[in-house]
Amino acid sequence: MARTGGVLAAADELAVTPSAVSQQLARLESEVGRPLLVRTNSGTTLTPAGLALAESAEQIEQALGEARARIEQQDGEVTGVVRVGGFQSAIAGLIAPHLGEWRLRYPGLEFDIVEAEQAELIRGVRGGDHDVVILEFDAGETTTGPMRGVTEVPLLDEPWKLVVPAGTVLGSEPVDLSRLSVQWLGVEAWGASTRALRRIRHAFGEEQLRASRHRYTATETALALVAAGEGAALLPSLALHSLAGPGVEVADVAGLGTRRIVLQHLAAAGGASTPTGVAAQLIREAASAFDSGALGEAAT
Repeated sequence: MARTGGVLAAADELAVTPSAVSQQLARLESEVGRPLLVRTNSGTTLTPAGLALAESAEQIEQALGEARARIEQQDGEVTGVVRVGGFQSAIAGLIAPHLGEWRLRYPGLEFDIVEAEQAELIRGVRGGDHDVVILEFDAGETTTGPMRGVTEVPLLDEPWKLVVPAGTVLGSEPVDLSRLSVQWLGVEAWGASTRALRRIRHAFGEEQLRASRHRYTATETALALVAAGEGAALLPSLALHSLAGPGVEVADVAGLGTRRIVLQHLAAAGGASTPTGVAAQLIREAASAFDSGALGEAAT
């Protein structure tokens, strides 16, 4: 119930009938001695007692998972499967290039990598579908931090870069965004890039920046459109690390801000000797080695 949001969804996930779920809930309410659910015409929600019971159950599940991981270790070797969720540039820049090295260091450790949208990643770490997730936030965002029982570790604060067709920004003079000769590209994805572009357009005033033209989701699409002279894009350093090529110019501009990248995992599963803890440390090492300043030169 706490994860799925309703009796029917819980029954589907457990592969049982809704009446079986209802019977178990009624038994729990009898044992606890107070209601665990509030039933309304629009559905059901957990009472404070139900929420407390669900959180305690999650902690027990996490502790059992950590104990199981420790038992499975042989001769001190870390063994197990770590399910890592993230967004495209984090997987391409921080994880994929290091998988071969990590296999050599920890032959008993396996990685299952999943690319997903941020909302799905946050639900996944809470519900146990992902052991480790990598999330992105624009520096201008106000966040409430991770949910209870989830540990958050900072990975990178990387600068946003202005990416324009080659020859658009010439010389060493400061770049004036309001005087760019090309339009901005729009972003379809509801990620940090979208929120950062919205922040910058608000700061400079919509009327001072040329209207958006075209719309993209993937970084490769944005770079192809920029190289074709179709517009300017706001992209993070990590996304450009292995993709920026001929036909585009990458510039640092004061006031663009940064993208904040963090790692989250269940607190109870993040011990240093557990698969989750080792995977988190490896990803932190990869982030520490990333040089966001290497893209300061124009790529033409």
